[in-house]
Amino acid sequence: MDHIKPTKLFSEFPPVSTEAWEEKIIADLKGADYHKKLFWKTDEGFEVKPYYRAEDLDGLEFAGSPHSGTLNTSESLYQTNEWKVRQDIDSVNIPVINTLATDAVAKGATALGLNANLVTSRQLMGELLAGIDLHQTAVNFTSAASYPLVLEFLVYELTQRETGGSKIKGSVNFDPLSYLLLHGNLYISWENNMDEAAYLLNIARQHLPGFKIITVNGHYFQDAGSSLVQELAFSLASACEYLSCLTDKGISVDDIAPYVQFSLGVGPNYFMEIAKLRAARILWSRMIEQFRAKDEKSFSLFIHSTTALWNKSIYDPYVNMLRTTTESMAAVLGNSDSVTTLPFDISFREPDEISRRIARNQQLVLKEESYLDQVSDPAAGSYYIENLTYSIASHAWDLFRDIESKGGMLECIGSGFIRGEIERSKNQKVLDIANRKMIMLGTNQYPNPLETMYASIHTSKDIVEAGFSEGVKLQPFRITAGFEEIRLATEQFVNQGNKRPSVFLFTMGNLAMLRARAGFAANFFGCAGYEIIDNPGFQTAGEGVQAFLSSGAEIVVICSSDEEYPAIVPEIAGSIKSSGSQATVVVAGFLKDYVEPFKAAGIDDFIHMRCNLLDTLKEYQHKLGIK
Repeated sequence: MDHIKPTKLFSEFPPVSTEAWEEKIIADLKGADYHKKLFWKTDEGFEVKPYYRAEDLDGLEFAGSPHSGTLNTSESLYQTNEWKVRQDIDSVNIPVINTLATDAVAKGATALGLNANLVTSRQLMGELLAGIDLHQTAVNFTSAASYPLVLEFLVYELTQRETGGSKIKGSVNFDPLSYLLLHGNLYISWENNMDEAAYLLNIARQHLPGFKIITVNGHYFQDAGSSLVQELAFSLASACEYLSCLTDKGISVDDIAPYVQFSLGVGPNYFMEIAKLRAARILWSRMIEQFRAKDEKSFSLFIHSTTALWNKSIYDPYVNMLRTTTESMAAVLGNSDSVTTLPFDISFREPDEISRRIARNQQLVLKEESYLDQVSDPAAGSYYIENLTYSIASHAWDLFRDIESKGGMLECIGSGFIRGEIERSKNQKVLDIANRKMIMLGTNQYPNPLETMYASIHTSKDIVEAGFSEGVKLQPFRITAGFEEIRLATEQFVNQGNKRPSVFLFTMGNLAMLRARAGFAANFFGCAGYEIIDNPGFQTAGEGVQAFLSSGAEIVVICSSDEEYPAIVPEIAGSIKSSGSQATVVVAGFLKDYVEPFKAAGIDDFIHMRCNLLDTLKEYQHKLGIK
């Protein structure tokens, strides 16, 4: 049998030039503006093209490897994607923490996030870590009354176990800048904070060389409303502040950098989040170069990723599992070193055994069934993601330099610059969800209007949209909270013995248009939790008016085509008003030339794509007496 020679499958097809592609696109657009129609402007301030080709990699300074120790090499410091599956436990009860931690490890977790606030003795540290093999499981202390004491207790625990700390992995969540942002003041003083950092570094170098001492909590920025560029730039600036202050104390950058980790949030913008994580390593390398580091390990940034909180909803909560799955996948494909997948129900109750198990298994499926741990940096070489990486890195570096020119991160927090930048980004997000430019399934699009969640909420967290307090302090917020406040008010209104408000869809005329507008109106008012009374389509206005009057609905929405509205709207509105009904009569759509005539005929309102959905629903709540 002759040897089969390999062939190039596409060799018979001639290459197509970019110019030819552009000509075809312009022809298909039939005169529409190519740039306005197909280019996408990101929240981060740069444009994304509708497609990318190999030539778009030419000239990209960072293309190829986001892990390189220097900017112009292509050799990756990471050859695998063996990330740690981390489960965070927020309880402060030490026996409860230990029980949950040992259970998580037995069921697949390879890293833990533990609250050590009540660990005030060697004995309590032993109780916290009982049954946990510290050589197999990375332990991260997410909170503590004193991190120096926690490390000392940990070293003692290792001594009691007659094992060294050279192979122990984990971290402490020491981050004075985040403390300042979350609490509005420093813990004691900045000088004291840096003395404590130096002390922690000394313990780590002597006893725990695999422990991360400084954690830059970038996810706080994203969960307060920042853009991805802001999150990355502010994280970089925070790290720079720590490096500058500690090197000023005479500590070598090579004795600091290996003990720093970034904890970044991963939100819903899938490809952008992958690019952000890759850009983080690039910019870390660039910054470390400026400190003239010599040890190759200093250029390697440890990144922990956690799924975002700001986009998790109370209503339709199982959709949160879909959100955290794509976020976890982005974290993995962005080569995170460890990942926390938050339980789907964390926004409205204390996660239970099932939700914790699902969160853990989401990562285990990505690892054990999807084999995402078998390839390093799978996004490398992607025309699209490489360009996103470059754009994010470039814009974040520019913002980082701007912060440095203003005196650094500590100065910019104190002046309110950081808060102001995040607030600007957050306000745009709030506007986007109100206008449905940003879609949140189950909240501002495709809601289940009869779903109830009021009785399911068991949390001390404020479910109403959190803003910024006076001074430098910022708080996490959830983008869905404004809509949830309306839904919960409707639920309470009904629970108090009132009738659930109902919306009668007065469908008539062109079948395709009445169904489209009925669907729009159902989604619109369903977001407030109102009952939707749909209809197949009435043959006459009189028939529809009688059906409406029998329904007892507080709102009626006329759904038809623009062409038919001038003939049917005055008749329908006039009949309803003359009947003595106090219902609000609405038209689904907006005919500019007929607004005033329709109002004169009895129309009270118009709903359409340009409405601010959140503000409009608040007005309807007020009309209906729902507080």
